[in-house]
Amino acid sequence: MLNGKTILITGGTGSFGKKFIQMAFEQYPNIEKIIVFSRDEFKQFEMQNQAEFKQYESKLRFFLGDVRDKDRLHRAFNGVDIIIHAAALKQVPACEYNPFEAVKTNVLGAQNIIDCAIDAGVEKVVALSTDKACSPINLYGATKLCSDKLFIAGNVYSGAKSTIFSVVRYGNVAGSRGSVIPFFQKLIAEKADFLPITDMTMTRFWLKLEQAVEMVLEAIESMEGGELYVKKIPSMLLPDLAKALAPDMPTKEVGIRPGEKIHEQMITKEDAHNTIDYKDFYIILPQTQKDRMSKRYTEAKKVPLDFEYHSGNNDQWLTIDDMKDLIKDV
Repeated sequence: MLNGKTILITGGTGSFGKKFIQMAFEQYPNIEKIIVFSRDEFKQFEMQNQAEFKQYESKLRFFLGDVRDKDRLHRAFNGVDIIIHAAALKQVPACEYNPFEAVKTNVLGAQNIIDCAIDAGVEKVVALSTDKACSPINLYGATKLCSDKLFIAGNVYSGAKSTIFSVVRYGNVAGSRGSVIPFFQKLIAEKADFLPITDMTMTRFWLKLEQAVEMVLEAIESMEGGELYVKKIPSMLLPDLAKALAPDMPTKEVGIRPGEKIHEQMITKEDAHNTIDYKDFYIILPQTQKDRMSKRYTEAKKVPLDFEYHSGNNDQWLTIDDMKDLIKDV
């Protein structure tokens, strides 16, 4: 699937980009090359000099640039077959305080990716999304919802060109910088008096970084263009996560923060009439191309019209021991 292909990852120095590069080269040793596109030259320098990436240096390229810069994207996309769009402003408080900066990166940057990919004749584009884009209550989620809509519409926008676009949406990744696990681990190392829990009934989806990469690889292989993939992954109560990390450490309920939900939502009831159950995924099909898309997924089942998918109504749950296994290498 990826052998002989040139792949570009925006935001490629992040947790996802690093893991994708390692897994992609392991599974597809004949990849033509992978391009890391990001704006932080120091992170690129560090990555270039890490032993796990040195072995791939003949097939690894580093491009400095920003998704806001359309001219740079035009240059970077030359000769690229597949794009994985992972770059975004992701910190909820930072996006609230700097709203138009979030819009410029997450929304205008998304449209730049779409335009330049079509112009360059890129085959496939997969954009990474977040649970916060589903029924958003903060600016970060709102910009990512807009980004998702842009990428899905990109399939119509490309017209006679062959570029196709899809989106993958998932929740918390154990080991990523943005999850609560590193925050809890820091408090544990500092011997804090307690671990703060915003709400004792709060739940979250959890998956390994490897699972997030596999999800994207599966999307690249199966996508027709226009799908929004939601991986079926287990949930866990936040107090149980605290027990998995520090069984003897007390917890304290501190109240829900602005822009935070009790349960992570992936699919709303409003999306149910466009959603199918397909193997290990739920797939939200594009409304404008639903009939064409449904022919591709003949093994799929339609979900009930009152279906919704969030971390509180999940049928898969992690135990404390499961979480210990999940984070042992984090």
